[in-house]
Amino acid sequence: MDNQIEPTGKLNARMFGKLAVIAVMMFGFGYLLVPLYKQICELTGVNILTSQEMKVKPIDNSQIDKSRTITVEFDANAQGPFRFRPTVNSMQVHPGEMTQVLYEVVNTQKRSIEAQAIPSYAPQEAAAHFKKVECFCFQQQTLEASQAKQMPVVFYLDPALPKDVKTITLSYTFFEIAKPEKTVELKSAVAG
Repeated sequence: MDNQIEPTGKLNARMFGKLAVIAVMMFGFGYLLVPLYKQICELTGVNILTSQEMKVKPIDNSQIDKSRTITVEFDANAQGPFRFRPTVNSMQVHPGEMTQVLYEVVNTQKRSIEAQAIPSYAPQEAAAHFKKVECFCFQQQTLEASQAKQMPVVFYLDPALPKDVKTITLSYTFFEIAKPEKTVELKSAVAG
C-alpha cells in the first residue's frame, strides 16, 4: 500500500505548527497596524495626526468687539436674614466676551431658608443686551442653617449694545420666599 495513513501524532504536530505560525503572523499584523495606518494616512493626506498639525493656533472669537470696553458694576441687596454681596465691585468687559462673576450669600439663621434673586439693570436699555448663560437667579436657592454659598453668573454683552452705553450696573435683590400660610396651618393640623 503506497497510500499509508500518517500517524495521528504527526498530523497533530503539523497542525499545531501551522496554527502557531498563523497566531504569530496575526500578532505581528496587529502590532504593526497602528504605525502602518499612520504611514498610509500621511501618504494619502487623510486624517493627519502629526505633531506639527496639532499645534494649530486657537481661532479668535470673531463675535467679540475688542474696540469697545464696557464697565460692568455689580450690586447686591438682601431682603431677609442674609449677607449677600458680589466678590468684585466691577469688571471691564468687551461686548461678545463670555464673563463670569461670583456672588456670595450667607444664611445668618439657624434654620433652612428658601430664597430667590431678582436682577435689575441700569441703564434700563442695557437689560435687552445683557445675556445671562448661567445664573443663580434662574431658580430658587435652598440655604441650610448658617450655610455660605458662592453662586456664579456667566454672561456676555450683546455687541448690538448702543455705543453710548459705557457703564452697566447689574443689581440683585435676594429675598426669602415665605411659605404659604395654608401649608403651615395644614402641617400643624396633621401633626396635632
